[in-house]
Amino acid sequence: MMNTKLYKSVHNLAEKLLIAANKKDQKKFDTLYTELKAICIDNENTNKDHPVQWETLADFTEELEEAIAGYEKALAKAIAINSKDYIASIAFSMATLQLELGQKDEALKSLQTAKTNANKNEDKEFQLEINALLKTLV
Repeated sequence: MMNTKLYKSVHNLAEKLLIAANKKDQKKFDTLYTELKAICIDNENTNKDHPVQWETLADFTEELEEAIAGYEKALAKAIAINSKDYIASIAFSMATLQLELGQKDEALKSLQTAKTNANKNEDKEFQLEINALLKTLV
């Protein structure tokens, strides 16, 4: 279970990061990104450590390899708390970046993980999205 105050601060930063990105305000984006990264680092290996903060950080990481590393950290934390929804979401995001980098085998593995963990998810559209991407690879 994630601390509500922490969730709200991560969510607010994500909203502000989106606005800064849409306005192409790199300075503001960098400041907010640094703030989010600090939250992740401060909470790492504490009872406030949660996959959502790492997934959010990876979502806004501009360097693809670095973003994948962020998703891997988020995935490990999601697996540790056995959160199938987070595992599916993180693995799917990771797969899309792996495909962008031409890492087809890794992407396939990530998509299989996403599919396995999304099978009990209420979000049928997400399941269809995973399956559609899988079909393009097989």
